[in-house]
Amino acid sequence: METSPIRLPEPAALATTVASLQSRARTELAELVAFKSVADEAQFPKAECEAAAGWVADALRAEGFVDVALLDTPDGTQSVYGYLPGPEGAPTVLLYAHYDVQPPLDEAAWVSPPFELTERDGRWYGRGAADCKGGFVMHLTALRALKEHGGVPVNVKVIVEGSEEQGTGGLQDYAEAHPELLAADAIVIGDAGNFRLGLPTVTATLRGMTLVRVQVDTLEGNLHSGMFGGAAPDALAALIRVLDSLRAEDGSTTVDGLDADGTWEGLQYPEEDFRSDAKVLDGVSLIGSGTVADRLWARPAVTVLGIDCPPVVGATPSVHASARALISLRVPPGTDAAEATKLLTAHLESATPWNARVTTEQVGQGQPFQADTTSPAYASMAEAMRIAYPGEEMQTAGMGGSIPLCNTLAALYPATEILLIGLSEPEAQIHAVNESVSPEELERLSLTEALFLATYAQSKSNG
Repeated sequence: METSPIRLPEPAALATTVASLQSRARTELAELVAFKSVADEAQFPKAECEAAAGWVADALRAEGFVDVALLDTPDGTQSVYGYLPGPEGAPTVLLYAHYDVQPPLDEAAWVSPPFELTERDGRWYGRGAADCKGGFVMHLTALRALKEHGGVPVNVKVIVEGSEEQGTGGLQDYAEAHPELLAADAIVIGDAGNFRLGLPTVTATLRGMTLVRVQVDTLEGNLHSGMFGGAAPDALAALIRVLDSLRAEDGSTTVDGLDADGTWEGLQYPEEDFRSDAKVLDGVSLIGSGTVADRLWARPAVTVLGIDCPPVVGATPSVHASARALISLRVPPGTDAAEATKLLTAHLESATPWNARVTTEQVGQGQPFQADTTSPAYASMAEAMRIAYPGEEMQTAGMGGSIPLCNTLAALYPATEILLIGLSEPEAQIHAVNESVSPEELERLSLTEALFLATYAQSKSNG
């Protein structure tokens, strides 16, 4: 179908409009951050997630979205969908974010309350401010700016997930059962971030992930360590040996049969920058081998997320009958997450000492992702970033985290171009205490997205 010529908004005027919308963006982000939307009923009431979903749905309706719906996904959470019609014959762009957040961890370690957006030292602090409630506000701001400059030149679908941080796959399952719902010409995933504050970056790869719970049992019940210690098999000690077997002496991940020698050929991550970003204590060595980029984006990485064992305070002199741990294994593009899960479980079982009983359970999994950065949408994004970040060129980097939905979308829509941008630059400290977002980055990326949508619409019109 022939489309009408697309007139690009004047960049300076568009930038002025985006700047004028920042006060509203802060107010709305504060409202959204206030919901304790951790998608785990064992930690926070489900009503918090439901209220956040309702807020997102209301925001879409207020912007003229139609077909707004709260989608009940198979994992018991809700994703929010909406559709904004554009000009006849225009391409369709899907914008993604998620409203669920990581738990705040140690609330006492937060300088300001985690669910109260607080401005400090030029940043806005609060759980989800960058990951990824700020991503949804970024989408809203970009669309509002375009409306003031001739209208949104594309059809827009928005999907805001409710359980991304839990990795339970509700939206993936829903999308596979309703493949027409999220179909689009291009998809912008607003859940990544610039490599460095002020350096415009698209994320080209994501590591996949598997979550495995392992339990070791040795006795019918705990025993007095004075009477039985030294001969009775201690389940906690056995588990410690199992977990230690997952790392080499230098800290490299060592899962039997899993390739751990990949290399990263793109943008590099200087070690001194990484030490600063990760806040590594003076004198403490980094782990692993190869470049930092190799370790983060091209090789597997195992992390023990938690151990069930008695705390030091109140501990009794006992030989433990049972112990368990939750293990995360990140895997790079080129490695099948399902195969990695099999290798990990086999390793855990073979490494268990003393003929202890060991059981494993997979509790989450997502495949790695690699984008096609030669696709036309990337040219539009590069142009948008060049304007929004004067003097800078778009960079491509990897991300060690996982967004399992990306692979689902890539499989459902193989011709669709998928781009990853967002607010989670290193200073944001996502998933940690004192998460924050840079308001300047929110402004620049809102402008970037608005420019991208206009430039992309024009390129499709000309094509």
